[in-house]
Amino acid sequence: MRALLIALAAATALIMPAKAEEVTVAVTAIVEHPALDAARDGVKAALAEAGYKEGENLKFVYESAQGNPGTAAQIARQFIGEAPSVIVPISTPSAQAVVAATRDIPVVFTAVSDPVGAQLVKSMEEPGGNVTGLSDMSPVVGHVALIKEITPNAKSVGFVYNSAEANSVATLLAFKAAAEKAGLTVVESVATKSAEVQGATRSLVGRADVIYIPTDNTIVSALEAAVGVAEEAKIPLYAGDTDSVKRGAVAALGFNYFDIGKQTGAVVVRVLKGEAPGSIPVRVAEGTDLVINKKAAAKMGVTFPEAVLKRATSTIE
Repeated sequence: MRALLIALAAATALIMPAKAEEVTVAVTAIVEHPALDAARDGVKAALAEAGYKEGENLKFVYESAQGNPGTAAQIARQFIGEAPSVIVPISTPSAQAVVAATRDIPVVFTAVSDPVGAQLVKSMEEPGGNVTGLSDMSPVVGHVALIKEITPNAKSVGFVYNSAEANSVATLLAFKAAAEKAGLTVVESVATKSAEVQGATRSLVGRADVIYIPTDNTIVSALEAAVGVAEEAKIPLYAGDTDSVKRGAVAALGFNYFDIGKQTGAVVVRVLKGEAPGSIPVRVAEGTDLVINKKAAAKMGVTFPEAVLKRATSTIE
């Protein structure tokens, strides 16, 4: 009888599916704002589509540095100590903190404009080591063209950014080159923390015909302060990310950050299934949406050309 029970137990074990091994994906962002939050949610959605679901076979951990690079470094060290399956840093400062902290745990960054300039990878094609990810380098040539199309009389563009963010410096250089070719002068204004955004934007009044907010985490986290100044002064304010249009920018040509998160999540899945991060080329995010805000345009004295109205993929009334 005992032998029969043992045989039955063995047979049952063979036909019962083994419980899926749990993986841990640790995500961190330098600050919370709609674009970065959407990227985080996109990563989770892609994992779910691939069969990695919380409560079943996935532990999904998220931490925000609340805009503090020192906190970003602390979070990186915390994650290293917990030894997750993959770390996903969102934004350049968070990615730099994580990459500096580990050479062993796989890292898949996202929402990083210039991964090579930020010294995260050796090259886009062959990142090497334990790191790969997704770049969201802004299509600044298209941004400048959009500014010229909507506000053709503009001669100068105010560029508000945090000079301590490597991604913003890279975007500034690219934007300046595109603006110069289009006959526009770029007027810089620096804010190193969110509390300085209003003052930095106000300093452009009388010096710039339009204002441009790049995908700078410090500035975007306090976007409403910049929008308030632009509305009061009736200076059109453009953005580098489409989520900022919902918050009061006139228009933006950019990526859908939820889609960026999903594209990043697809890379995370490849790593979870055994691919070495360093052998996966860094990609530039795909897709550009044109989002316009009619209410913001009216407040800032802008009338959209018919061609822009027809091209818009999303219109906020």
